[in-house]
Amino acid sequence: MTKLTSLLLAFSLAALLPATAAEKADKKKAEPAAAAKPDAEGFLPLFNGKNLAGFVQVGGHAKYRVEDAQIVGQCVPNTPNSFLCTERHYTNFILEVEFKVDPNLNSGIQIRSHYYDQLKEYEWQGKTIKVSPGRVHGYQVEIDPAPRAWSGGIYDEGRRGWLNDLKDRPEAGKAFKQGDWNKFRVECRGDSIKTWVNTVAAADLKDGYTASGFIALQVHGVGAKDNPMEVRWRNIRIKELP
Repeated sequence: MTKLTSLLLAFSLAALLPATAAEKADKKKAEPAAAAKPDAEGFLPLFNGKNLAGFVQVGGHAKYRVEDAQIVGQCVPNTPNSFLCTERHYTNFILEVEFKVDPNLNSGIQIRSHYYDQLKEYEWQGKTIKVSPGRVHGYQVEIDPAPRAWSGGIYDEGRRGWLNDLKDRPEAGKAFKQGDWNKFRVECRGDSIKTWVNTVAAADLKDGYTASGFIALQVHGVGAKDNPMEVRWRNIRIKELP
């Protein structure tokens, strides 16, 4: 038997043998995961409860991890605001998310947001706003455990500042539960953005400046503070609208 014939025979026999466990594992990894199905209300999970697939971190170097089906964001000193951003962009939607935040840590949830690799300029009320390369900017639903209690207000991160604070919505401020789990509902329909905190109406904004973008979970910069404060998110779901 020639050497070539021997090699061909060996390859033929290998093809007939059952796959090893490692080969099966590699094949399983290569297969795409089954798409999630909407629940009875039409919502899809934005977070799979197991890992950070579908997200990318931008900005600072806060630590994000998954624990007990929650996304946990932990601040680190001497780094700017950090954002865990969805890879997908969304336009019109209803977003629901539960969160729990350290009383001394500011945070927020970006909606219809962006970042670019180059300098970005915007025009607003006769002024030019310059956004640095890599800077996350866009609408943020504030998570504010401070005494002013503006959780649910809408801040334009990295761009125009406050658009709808809650100075005139004290009932929304009182709805926030310090040191406990809270729930946001955010509705984006065209130029209308509305928020609720634990079912209490909060922000009601009309603003068509940005029509679509990613969703992101913010861990605010804390300067030189080195105590490991955390914010947690769970049960993150979204229903896309026409």
